[in-house]
Amino acid sequence: MWTLLVSLFVFALYCTAIVFAVRSAQTARTPQGAMGWVVFLLSAPMLGVPLYLFLGHHRFRGYRIARRESERVVEGIKAFADFSKPDPDRVTINPRPFEALSHMPVSRGNGAELLVDGEATFKSIFEAIDSAQNYVLVQFYIVRDDRLGRQLQDKLIAAAKRGVHVRFMTDAVGSYGLPTTYLDALQDAGVDVADPREQRGPNHRFQLNYRNHRKTLIIDGETGFIGGHNVGVEYLGESPRFGRWRDTHVKMTGHVVRQLQLIFTEDWHWARDEDLIDQLDWSGSESDQDMNALLVATGPGDETETGAMMFFSAIAEAKSRIWIASPYFVPDIDIMAALQNAALRGVDVRILLPDVIDHRLPWLAAFAYFNEIRDSGVKVLRYTDGFLHQKVFVVDDALAAVGTTNLDNRSFRLNFEAMALFFDERAAQATAKMLEEDFTSSYELTRNLAQQPAHIRFGAPIARLFAPIL
Repeated sequence: MWTLLVSLFVFALYCTAIVFAVRSAQTARTPQGAMGWVVFLLSAPMLGVPLYLFLGHHRFRGYRIARRESERVVEGIKAFADFSKPDPDRVTINPRPFEALSHMPVSRGNGAELLVDGEATFKSIFEAIDSAQNYVLVQFYIVRDDRLGRQLQDKLIAAAKRGVHVRFMTDAVGSYGLPTTYLDALQDAGVDVADPREQRGPNHRFQLNYRNHRKTLIIDGETGFIGGHNVGVEYLGESPRFGRWRDTHVKMTGHVVRQLQLIFTEDWHWARDEDLIDQLDWSGSESDQDMNALLVATGPGDETETGAMMFFSAIAEAKSRIWIASPYFVPDIDIMAALQNAALRGVDVRILLPDVIDHRLPWLAAFAYFNEIRDSGVKVLRYTDGFLHQKVFVVDDALAAVGTTNLDNRSFRLNFEAMALFFDERAAQATAKMLEEDFTSSYELTRNLAQQPAHIRFGAPIARLFAPIL
């Protein structure tokens, strides 16, 4: 009897491995990825099957159901675009690829204020929460129950007590350590909480590998925030391990805030199965800065590789410079080729990365890519004044972007991300000035992989094997 059960189990395991192998061959983005999964599943099904359940690339086919329910908002935004079309003389690069990825148009009438580092970011965020009159929408990947987390909690509770409708959402993986008492205190005060433990998302699908990495806050449909900061004292530079935490958020006004609000409603719909469309303000006002802007949200629910395509489109448009700041550098083949091509065209290509180690595996894997891009003329700069976590890029004097997307495969394909794009010379120059200041706290990498210490020489190629999930 025991022998029969074992035989049936082995037979079922191999059948499952074959099914997964066929599926991986159908869905993997590259032949290398497909071949890797097929060989692994069929040669070692005992390991391959559970790992495929956890790490396999399964699109969230049902995630964008909220977009169908919010179609009237999308159509309203597109219809309003006829009245808010940018002046073509002020958009010096082609916005069409970005509009296609976003499914929304670039509009004028927007404002942007760069918030450099945690003190400026949370000072502005807390002031905005205190000024809220109707509602506050809050979403962070990580929320900690520390001094900053409790300060946010107090601000949200105070807003709720004065009659503001507060909605709070965080990621189940990112905020895994957030205690139940934190959420209970919010709910007891009248805050509407999308409890990560009860969400329909990845934690119920063997897909803990997928994460909602967005960090946004919206006040009354008028003011929006997006960037790299999560809620924890380390983002204020109070971590003994990291010291200064170099990060960037952006405060936005104008039509782009309604685009950001639409993305929040989709995330909320997924988390709570609740449609917020009729409960929010979609009229809003314009900013005197009158910038052209677009919100590009990406994730594994998309039909195309929107995260990678956004970076590819930006790199392809660069004529004089493209500067990118990211905490991680684990790009795919297309982004590598685009960076090399830009440098060969004479574009000033700079990649700003932290010298300090946050997560060792992606930090190590990055060294396996540096030789290739440096040989083409790309400058790799290592930031030394603490840990650099910002997600920013600037193209010529034409485009600046701030948001949550890292320059790695995880952000491109596994995480839900968002970037605010400003097609404006003032935004580009302000962002470039900020990055130039960061460059003064950096050094240019000049040693190739063969000249690195042994743990990097031998570790980087091995770490690169895990690139699809880093």
